[in-house]
Amino acid sequence: MTSTNNSPEMGATEIFRMPSSDSTSPDLMDQARPSSPTLSIVKGPQTGSVFELSEDEISIGRDPNSSVFLNDMTVSRRHARIDLSGLASGFATIEDLGSLNGSWVDGAIVNRAMLKDGSTIQIGTFRMVFHTNQKPTRIETGN
Repeated sequence: MTSTNNSPEMGATEIFRMPSSDSTSPDLMDQARPSSPTLSIVKGPQTGSVFELSEDEISIGRDPNSSVFLNDMTVSRRHARIDLSGLASGFATIEDLGSLNGSWVDGAIVNRAMLKDGSTIQIGTFRMVFHTNQKPTRIETGN
């Protein structure tokens, strides 16, 4: 049996129509973005893991009861704490809890530091990125 491009065996089974540009509006795209801050592991044993930070105080450590459980011997049981209570004012803080290997923010070892959107945090072998996931504020310039 021979078939041509017009035969049912070779033709498309459904017509495709390009969606309008309205279907990718920022409102729809924002629905996929988490509303809470997140901590994404970008390097280390749990690379690809994303923790949604839904409490004002986040514990980080090797203790399985930690908000962010990092299962590695380079991490202290109670390693660090993130305080999100100031996030509405535009800032969060991280505090090292006397860990053996320390906590690093944006390449510097810290006891306590402010976090901004995109800050990198190094704890043991884990490198993480902090995201506030807040919508940018529009500033009117009067022009």
